Amino acid sequence: MLRHAPLATLLTLALGCATPAFALNDSPLPDIGSTAGQVLSPEQQHEYGELTFRELRREGYVLDDPLLEDWLQGIGEHLAANSSRPSQDFHFFVVNSREINAFATLGGYVAVNAGLILTTASEDELAAVMSHEISHVTQNHVLRGIESEKKDTVPIILGMIAAAIVASRSGSGSSTNGGEAAIASGFGLMAQQEINFTRGDEAEADHFGIQTMARAGYDPLAMASFFDRMQAANRSNEGYGPYQVPDFLQDHPVDSVRISDALARARQIKSKPDTVLTGGIATAPDSLLLPADITAHHVSAVVQHGRDFGWARERLRVLSAETSSVAIGEYRKIRDAHPGAFGDAQRYGLAIALLQNGESAAALTELQGLSQRHPDAYWIDLAIAKAQFLSGHRQTALESYDRLLQRMPGNRGVILTYATTLGEMGTAEAGRRAQAVLRPLMADGGDDPDFQQVYARASELAGDTGRASESYAMVAYLNGRAEDALNQLEALKRRDDIDYYQRARVEARIAELTPVVLEMHKRGVHAGDVDKQQQQLAPQAALRKTQPQLP
Repeated sequence: MLRHAPLATLLTLALGCATPAFALNDSPLPDIGSTAGQVLSPEQQHEYGELTFRELRREGYVLDDPLLEDWLQGIGEHLAANSSRPSQDFHFFVVNSREINAFATLGGYVAVNAGLILTTASEDELAAVMSHEISHVTQNHVLRGIESEKKDTVPIILGMIAAAIVASRSGSGSSTNGGEAAIASGFGLMAQQEINFTRGDEAEADHFGIQTMARAGYDPLAMASFFDRMQAANRSNEGYGPYQVPDFLQDHPVDSVRISDALARARQIKSKPDTVLTGGIATAPDSLLLPADITAHHVSAVVQHGRDFGWARERLRVLSAETSSVAIGEYRKIRDAHPGAFGDAQRYGLAIALLQNGESAAALTELQGLSQRHPDAYWIDLAIAKAQFLSGHRQTALESYDRLLQRMPGNRGVILTYATTLGEMGTAEAGRRAQAVLRPLMADGGDDPDFQQVYARASELAGDTGRASESYAMVAYLNGRAEDALNQLEALKRRDDIDYYQRARVEARIAELTPVVLEMHKRGVHAGDVDKQQQQLAPQAALRKTQPQLP
């Protein structure tokens, strides 16, 4: 796991606490700390959420993996569609931290820490936490909390993140201490706000979260069970598993009253005569707890959820470990401590760790055994194709990828993994094939950094240097390096080997990025500062990049 500044600090920044040194009175963006109680439009809320997300990506907190991204987004979208505001757009992502926490910010951006997912015992428990965070958004808790603060304590999000960057780039002790003091002060303010937040909004988020879970087909009792285990971990002061006392409890205080209330609400839903439970899944929670206009007609049918939970959780265990060898050691400890509980999901995780550690032959043997027992698990089949490729059986691997692509033609994880492997072949033919494989994602890939990165490599190999340069610029922008992206696009625009349509796209992107870069310059943040910031906060990033990419 990468070493970063304390995550609580960045989450504080994400919700907007800072020093008035970065007040943005002349900013084209609205001042969300205004004492006038200025209401943000949905578009403005999305803009702030996107800013926060890009900054978290730049700091290395966002865990990028197509399989995990699509899995979490799928769960989140299903829950959101059954929330009190189904028209709200949401973006769900994994934070690469073993701390047990989750948070929501403006614009429907919801983060779940790797540590929280590893702690959940089922997808129902994960859905409970996600439903709670969704409810903070749908009930406008985040927006109301920010607007309730005074102007001199809550400037906009971008200003606070800039303050953190400036503080970390400074080489003088006084400046650094000043920056840390400002952040600590901001965190104290947010801590007090969080206490106030829990007294009313936390209960409401629990209430609506349980409703959302039930309507989506999850067991509503899972929220109470997760809270109960967190409280037990806090009482014992031993954390859960390999973790310390959960940070989740710092932001989501849990007591016996809250647990009892969640349990009572869940039981009321499950006790309704028209509520059918199949395998612990509530399928038609038409209850007095639901809004009056909600009937069984609006409720989801039985959903087959949890199918990929085990694969996802163990994959995440590997990706969030410090190194692949550490992950292998973790699995050995789990197997030695509980040999009977070391199931196929754990064997999959161990195989992924072996594969990442360069032991492709051993990984392939393990994966082939799993495939016989789980012939429909494409997570395993993707790993087999990658293991075949890394073992030197390239043609066999490409045939495996082609079969997967035929079976799941629009699956983002399959497409990106296949195209990434083609990119590793390093030939023009492989580059052209990768471009063709990626074509189904092009319409929606403009704001997808994973797609842009893979497409840039494919275009580079295929000799389409103009498209490669355009995609590499977008990768920089989507990873929070707007100035670098703008410089790359300006250079591309001056080239004489791009056609009219590409030049028009480039000019449109330049027009989009220029105000963002000017805004960053107002705060004294430049491209070189970002590089230095990354070196200070993530010294192991280069090491992780040298390891084989996971399938």
